[in-house]
Amino acid sequence: MRVVTVIDRAFAALLAMAVFAGLASAQSPLRVDVTEGHLDPLPIAITDFISANSDGREAETGAEIARVVTSNLGNTGLFAPVDPDAFIEEITDIDLRPRFGDWRVIDASALLVGRVTIDQDNRMIVAFRLWDSATEQQLLGMRFVTSPENWRRIAHKVSDAVYQRLTGEEGYFDTRIVYVSEGVGPDGEPIRRLAAMDQDGANPSFLTDRSYMALLPNYAPNAQQITYVSFRDGQATSYLYDLETGRQEALFDSGSARSTMEGQSLSARFHPNGRELVVSAERRGGHDLFRFDLRARTLNQLTTHPSDDVEPSYSPDGEQVVFSSSRSGQSQLYVMNADGTDPVRISFGEGRYTTPVWSPRGDLIAFTKQLSGRFMLGVIAADGSGAERILYEGYFVDTPAWSPNGRVILFTRGDAAREGTRYSIWSVDLAGFNLRRLPTQGPASDPAWSPLID
Repeated sequence: MRVVTVIDRAFAALLAMAVFAGLASAQSPLRVDVTEGHLDPLPIAITDFISANSDGREAETGAEIARVVTSNLGNTGLFAPVDPDAFIEEITDIDLRPRFGDWRVIDASALLVGRVTIDQDNRMIVAFRLWDSATEQQLLGMRFVTSPENWRRIAHKVSDAVYQRLTGEEGYFDTRIVYVSEGVGPDGEPIRRLAAMDQDGANPSFLTDRSYMALLPNYAPNAQQITYVSFRDGQATSYLYDLETGRQEALFDSGSARSTMEGQSLSARFHPNGRELVVSAERRGGHDLFRFDLRARTLNQLTTHPSDDVEPSYSPDGEQVVFSSSRSGQSQLYVMNADGTDPVRISFGEGRYTTPVWSPRGDLIAFTKQLSGRFMLGVIAADGSGAERILYEGYFVDTPAWSPNGRVILFTRGDAAREGTRYSIWSVDLAGFNLRRLPTQGPASDPAWSPLID
């Protein structure tokens, strides 16, 4: 999809207004603090994006864009979209200043208005303005140019732009989630297929078929590839999947890696440079960590401890790796240099620590742990300092995955059911608030969250 982002000539006044808006915001900034749990989210009014030419298709698309933006921002827990039934002013021209009193009286701190134009070449131009109702100043103005079928991605891009302007951090709406769709075959056998969807559950599709089990997907930094674990040959093997072409290949079927690998391979994760992977692989009856060069197809061993070292994850700068290991008796978390040197234990609490994943921000590591028959999702400082924070506790918790901005965590949640454990994907923010189930088609597990899509 090609999307052109520009500041429209009709928005040229924004350049001058931005200076004044900056002065106003210095006195009373309209800003959402994402570092705290929000029991008092920011009220924002989001009007249907108007039609530029009284065209039914434009009006319908504008209403859908507003609906998706409203859902995106509302689902963060940071914003409280105002009920459209409370709106007093009807927006008919986004190039005219709103009647701000009409928006203040309904307690809308921010106002988002937009316009949709579909020209004779079937290009769609979506323009919007974000206003501060208190200072009566424009905070943001942009337009996107693309084809009409891409309206939903434009809605996500608008959401990202508004989120970034009001929080000071990148959004996470124009992203995809790959996960494992859980099912049961005609003879009661488990079926686990890779599936993908937009972060809000739209546009779901299957990536693999029912002929083999697929687990533990992880995204590449370019969002165009994933790794996953397959049981096609009767043992766990890491595969590389190109999302653009659909091409799949076993990672260790060629080069020196073939002779090095002796058994199953698990949990391959990309280096931030996209050219290497770190993977847990079986050798001499135990699991060690290896670095795999995607170009040379070579494996370099990083750990040699008699205990199993598994579930590796790179730091955002690629300089370190976190992993879980039973080398201290039961599974705990360790951080080492990316070359395998200087492993240091960072978890010391009671229970069994597993599934560590480094935050994109670099400051925290998410993990799950099991203690006294309960499962927990938590975060710990990357250097092990301070106390761990438990964000959720339940019957079963597994496979955390970070949002691209490091503010939200997806995880697998299992709940007891008559037919056994029923799996679903949930999200929670770093304050332990805004627990929310993701809309998937049936039971689901093992989420992987893409970077922002270009």
